[in-house]
Order: sequence, then C-alpha cells, then structure tokens
Amino acid sequence: MSVQILVQGKLIGVPEFLTAPGAGALTTADAESLLAGRSHWVSLLMEVLPRALLAELGLSKLLLGSSGAGQFLLILPGEARERADAFLETAREAVRRRGTNRLNLLWAVTENLGDWTIVRKRLNDELQRKENLPLAAMGASFFAAPAPEPPPDFDRFFMDEMGRRLREAQSVGWSPADAAEMLLDDGRHRWPLREGEDAIPLARQAALTDDGDSIATAAHLGRRAEGRPVWGVLRGDADDFGIRLRRASSIEEHVHLSVLFKQFFAGELELLCTMPGFWNKVTLFYSGGDDFAVYGAWDALIVLAREAHRVFERFAQENLQEFPGPEGKTISMAIALAPDDDAPLAEVFQSAGERLEAAKCSDKDCCHLLGRTLEWKELADSAELKDDLTRMVSEFGMTPEYLLDLCAIYRETRRGGRVRRPERPWRFHRRLLRVLTGSRSRDFQKARNALIASLVGRNAASFKLRPSGRVALEWARLAVGA
Repeated sequence: MSVQILVQGKLIGVPEFLTAPGAGALTTADAESLLAGRSHWVSLLMEVLPRALLAELGLSKLLLGSSGAGQFLLILPGEARERADAFLETAREAVRRRGTNRLNLLWAVTENLGDWTIVRKRLNDELQRKENLPLAAMGASFFAAPAPEPPPDFDRFFMDEMGRRLREAQSVGWSPADAAEMLLDDGRHRWPLREGEDAIPLARQAALTDDGDSIATAAHLGRRAEGRPVWGVLRGDADDFGIRLRRASSIEEHVHLSVLFKQFFAGELELLCTMPGFWNKVTLFYSGGDDFAVYGAWDALIVLAREAHRVFERFAQENLQEFPGPEGKTISMAIALAPDDDAPLAEVFQSAGERLEAAKCSDKDCCHLLGRTLEWKELADSAELKDDLTRMVSEFGMTPEYLLDLCAIYRETRRGGRVRRPERPWRFHRRLLRVLTGSRSRDFQKARNALIASLVGRNAASFKLRPSGRVALEWARLAVGA
C-alpha cells in the first residue's frame, strides 16, 4: 500500500492583483466590473483547480480536504505525486499569465505520516520557504523567457465573464487548454454553482439598476442612501482565524473548520444581502474563508455590519463553543466612505482594508467607522445617540447646522492629532447648552439634557467627549444631509 501525500496550495499576490489598474481607459462601470470579476475569479480559482486535479487524475472527489479562500488541501496517493506536480506547474504558468504576473501559485507536498501538528508544520514551513524565496519556488523556469504580458482582452474576460455573466451561470467548468480560465456552463469538467452535493459555494448577490438590466454602479447605490448620497465599502475579517486553524489537533478538525467558515461567509452573507433594506442598496463583492467585502449605500453598510456581527456571534456560540480560547470567535469590520461619486472602487476598497488592519492591530471584535475604532457595544450606543441627534431636527425643528457646531467642539479638544482634556471643561459644557438652544417645552429640555449626558457624561467637572459620540455626530450628519 502506497503512502498518502498531502498537497497544500496557496495563492499569493491577491491584493496587488485586485487593485491593479486595467489596460487602457475604462468607464466607471467597466472598472468596477473588472475589480468584481477579478475577485470572483480568484475565489473560484482555488475551488476549481483542486477539483480539476482530482478529475484529471481519475481520483475520488472525497480526497478534497478544503478549498477556497486562496488555499486548498488535497490527499493523494503517493504514486500520483509526479502527475500532480506537472498539473500544478502548468496551472502556475497559466495563473501568472492571466494574473498579469502579479499572482503566483505555490504548493507544498509531504507524506501523511505522524501527528497532524507535525505534518501541518512541514507543509507550512515549505510554503513559507517558497514565499520568502520566490526564485527557489520557480526553479529553472526563472531562467526561461519572461512571461509575456497578457493581451488586453484578458480584462474583457474579467469584466464580461467573471464580472457580469457569472452571476447568472449555473455551473463553472475547466479545460486543459487554459488551466486558469473559468468556463461558465462549459468545459471538460463542470461543477454546479447553486445547488447540489458538488456545488461550489459562491456569493453573487448584486443590486441592479432601476431597469433591472445591469449591475448598479457604486455611485448609483450611493444615491439610494437616505440623507447624503454617499457610497462606501465594508470589509470584515474573523479575528485570528489562522491561529484557530493552526491549533486544530487533526486534519479532520482542520477541514471541518475551513468548510464551516467558508459556508457561513458564502451563505449567511448572501442571505443577509437579499433582505429588505439591503437587496437594492448593496452588492456583495466577495466572501472568502474568513472574510468578506460589500459595497453600496453608506446607511445600508452600517446596518449590514451590525447584522453581520450579530449573525456571526450566534454562529460562533453554536459552532465554536467547544473550542478553547477566543481565536476565530469574534469578527472585526471597517467601513471606508468614498470622498466623492467619482472615486475609484479599487481605491475605496483598499482604504477599507487598511482601516480594517489598523483596527485589528489596536483591538479585536471591533468596528472602524467614520474615523473611529469602536467596540460593538459602543457602536450600538452610537446608533441610539444618532437617533437622538436626528430627532432634534425632525421633531424639535433645529436646523441641521447645529450638528456642525457640535462637531467643532470635538475638533477644539484635539491638539497635534491627539485628544486632550479641556483645561476648563465647564466652558465646553456651556457651549453645548448654547448650541442646543430651541424650544422651551419640557420634552425638548428633557431630550437636550439626555443628549448632553450621552455626549459628555453627567458631571461637567469630569468633561470627556466620548468616541462613540463623535461617530454618532458624523452618522447624524450623513443622515440629515448636513
């Protein structure tokens, strides 16, 4: 009986590839379709390649351990190693060509001998070595002729096939003519995208234009927002999911966790985006093994972030309760708003990623929103305070400009980019009273006092403007269009 081998693949260079400019001048709709198409192609690539490898070798689909999210894990018989290496070599060249030389496919092979923690370390060490030494990973192919630049019609493949047609396709296929091309409803080997035992999970929810003929642009979605017409990008990532995988005690546990998270992000996020209030305001950019991205109207993104956190919290309680430690049980998110309607989606997407990384470096289980990083409980407080701030306009007739005056008080407490404690806090408290001047009715006075208490606390001597209050102010400004 031959020794089993494990093959772990990894795709590197994805962020650079996604945000790389296209060839030639593109319209806004084409540029957004290009970015969406690239993300869908990357998501499908690591689902289709391991399945195609098994199909080409005539092996059972049960040998597929995990796939997607930029990685895959296969269990193969030892005698299939040479053919698997040849298949992956061909696939790597095709990936480099179609990925405009920004993507690279790496893989590691080891015998399935010993404890899983030892086997996993051997695989990870080999992948890390190849990633740190790219010339060693390429081998003799580095000295061959450089890979040709992809023709301009490659962008058309991403825009039309992956960005538009994929949302209506029933299956995705693969053929050896181009190992990196995803064929919709065609190919030597096919796999369903919607339902079935062999279906590849892929979230494809998109908000359409008013006539329903095409996918709405980000600027179009921004105009559907209540209040100021602004769009943005929401990105989320499970905290320390990689550590959770590394702590798996067996390959079965590793595969179980990988599939569990992938199905959650592909299924639950798509379901959320089809709910009332979201279906015509947001488009699901992609869902990975432990992360996701959505773009659309600013007001829908904030509510979607809170709903996604609530659903993930429920998911973790039900499925991860038996696992020790907090790793993988919380999720952090960030929202980046477009500075104007014409802002490129790729730039806003990248900005959301940078803010998410900054938030995760400072804390876990948090959300970066409107210039502040808040815990989820603080975000709930901001939502309540935002309602109180907008109520002053809708019910008590205050002009929206009063929000600008309140924001100015926050800016005055900053010096050199750092928040400072006011030397005479009672002056700021009095300024709040002057700003919040209006009706003498008991209801207004009661609402005003509650609002001030939410912003700074009930003791004027220990005046401290709360970060959640600053977020609520910006949120209210967007809501009333100030």
